[in-house]
Amino acid sequence: MAVWRYGQGWSETFLKRTLAGLAGKEISFDADPAAMIPENGWTVDGIEEVLGREPPGPPVPDGLFERARLGLVNYDFSDPRIVEGHFDPNVPLGQRNILLEIKVFGLRYLCGARVTAVREETCAEGTVFGYRYDTLDGHIEQGMEWFLLTKDHETGDVRFTLQARWRLGQFPNWWSWLGFKLIGERFRIRWRHCAPKRLRRLAEHPPVRPVAEAGHLAHRGDVLPEPTLPRQTHL
Repeated sequence: MAVWRYGQGWSETFLKRTLAGLAGKEISFDADPAAMIPENGWTVDGIEEVLGREPPGPPVPDGLFERARLGLVNYDFSDPRIVEGHFDPNVPLGQRNILLEIKVFGLRYLCGARVTAVREETCAEGTVFGYRYDTLDGHIEQGMEWFLLTKDHETGDVRFTLQARWRLGQFPNWWSWLGFKLIGERFRIRWRHCAPKRLRRLAEHPPVRPVAEAGHLAHRGDVLPEPTLPRQTHL
């Protein structure tokens, strides 16, 4: 079951130990994505927005796409008032386990997820980068999410897409299950509508501090950086 508490979060030592324990956990569902449809009890949702535009062609070095890519890898697109990610930044993305700290009305739930696929493709028409994570045993939800960046080489448009298939998972008590049944979707809607706005802001004003202090886990998404001087935008 998910670890939970009310009020403050957890110590670095506890988070490290809990993250290490995810290595022994299995994916919490065995359904094929094609079968994860509303008729079978799954919720299918997501969002897609254009973040901005670069010159036509492949992504520009240190341009909008590359800076948004970093925000995706570092899980900074997540609004930390709702979901904060804890992970080891030294583990490659394709091998990453992540502790998701889900926050609702002062309650905090630590849930595990695992990156199970990474896409990085370029062709004449466009460039795609992103990854999928799946929930692990004990998560209060079951399912998968894709986070994808695409650049259209003809128009220069950079687009962020979030695709999710999920259902309620394992809760530590009955009243948590009932609460999420009643209001969980409200928080999911808010979270996914914040994600592209945060990623756009992060691409325009990237954080300057390191992802994590030496020897510590990364604790993301971070508070958005305050805008400083306008950054050069490639048009």
